[in-house]
Amino acid sequence: MKKIYVYALTACMFVGGGMSSCTNLDEEVFSEVLSTSFKPTERDLPNILAPVYASFRSLMFGWQGYFDLQEEPADAIITPVRPNGWDDGGTYRRMHQHTWNSEQWQPTNTWNQAYASITRANRVIAQIEDGNIPLPDATGKAAIAELRAARALAYYLLLDNHGNVPIVTDYRDVSLPQQKTRKEVYDFVVKELNEIIPLLATDVAGTYGRMNKWGAKALLAKVYLNAEVYTGTAQWDAVIKEANDIINSNSYVLDANYSDVFTYTNQNSKEIIFAVPYDEIYGQGSQIHMKTLDPLSRLVYNMSAGPWGGNCAVPQFIDTYDPEDSRLKDSWIQGPQYNATTGALVIDYVKAVPGIGGDGTVAPSNSGYRIGKYKIKQGATSNLDNDYPMFRYGDVLMMKAEALLRKGDADEAAALVTQVRQRAFKSNPAKATVKGADLLKGSVYQYGWQEKDGTVAVSNGGADIKYGRFLDELGWEFAAEAHRRQDMIRFGVYQTKTWFNHRPHAQASTRTIFPIPIGELEKNPNLKQNTGY
Repeated sequence: MKKIYVYALTACMFVGGGMSSCTNLDEEVFSEVLSTSFKPTERDLPNILAPVYASFRSLMFGWQGYFDLQEEPADAIITPVRPNGWDDGGTYRRMHQHTWNSEQWQPTNTWNQAYASITRANRVIAQIEDGNIPLPDATGKAAIAELRAARALAYYLLLDNHGNVPIVTDYRDVSLPQQKTRKEVYDFVVKELNEIIPLLATDVAGTYGRMNKWGAKALLAKVYLNAEVYTGTAQWDAVIKEANDIINSNSYVLDANYSDVFTYTNQNSKEIIFAVPYDEIYGQGSQIHMKTLDPLSRLVYNMSAGPWGGNCAVPQFIDTYDPEDSRLKDSWIQGPQYNATTGALVIDYVKAVPGIGGDGTVAPSNSGYRIGKYKIKQGATSNLDNDYPMFRYGDVLMMKAEALLRKGDADEAAALVTQVRQRAFKSNPAKATVKGADLLKGSVYQYGWQEKDGTVAVSNGGADIKYGRFLDELGWEFAAEAHRRQDMIRFGVYQTKTWFNHRPHAQASTRTIFPIPIGELEKNPNLKQNTGY
């Protein structure tokens, strides 16, 4: 069992006396614990914070949630219609073709789950401030700072995905909140993080799965990285400062093996800065293997449940990899798969996918390489043990590299990219080296419409993308990590390029943020729909 789940389990017992209360999102944290009978100390802090962090599990990998919201509209992962279904009323096709509306579940789910995390954080902050959780003064301040960091993470997700959202920081305030502009939300997140970072713990081993100083700085660097998208003003120097602080702390290193960051024991990774922990028993919710593997793959892993066989890789994206890049096999399950007991061939995954569907096209069960980044152990259940590494040291190095590149220092940026690439080219180390001039080139991605026979009409290619090679590097390093949508927007590709069965939307500039959910508009007259919806 991972350490974080001991905390979560204990917190649930405080709440209502049993494990089942963990599933009730409306449960009042510590509501039945009187200050006269409960005197928490610093040792109890993880227990007090656990419900807030536990809420991120359903936010990140929840059904049609944040992961789908970042990957399905982008150019690396699709969910085509299969023989066993997956049309689902066209929901995945709408995500792929950017034709979603304010009733689309993926944006709505991310909105709902982010605000659920915010509400939990606000509630515990109020309980500490009101003395209902009577912590010593220093411990109370540290707890509130950490809760504000977790809350800022949830607001960052709303800032990135919905843009113009309400800001609620007081659990006691029952009035309908006012909508804020995207710039105001950006300013709030930046201000919150800068205020609380000095109060956060610097310890690494004792804060796994929690927002310590370095996790907050990684989040702040990410916000600054996308500042030009959010506000119109770039903040490259600020990205470099936050990245340098993390680098110079010597708290994290790149894991020797790329796959170690994503395996079912990745709580031992020296690279992960902030993770959302999952456990097949005590912290369920990561079912990415169920969504991607064909049902027959149950025999390959001796799984206790049959997968559902949905999403896979876009063939055009797979074609961008160097064949000697080990991340190709570390990230994607491909080729023949064999019965773990008998050795018989079970299924042969091929790269080709005929289409997204909706026109009568059905993708065969074996079409498309499957997401294998989060390593599947023998005897896996329907829930993975693998933690989701939201911020890791490789990301910090690449954020700094991008900021340097955009400031004109391509050679220094290339040195950092080379550092990240080295573990992926152990069989041919020379290929790991990247020069500054390489990063100034366009993308090798052959953007264009794919026909049913797999041919691609390369009408707009990738050679014209500014810093396109760097975008390629981001794709190879962070495939299936819920990065791609954001990166494509920052490089101007998301709004302009054609890939697989996606063409730029008629109102492409409005698709960089999602609509305010229709249910929220109906509940709160203070909200106004985002432009284009």
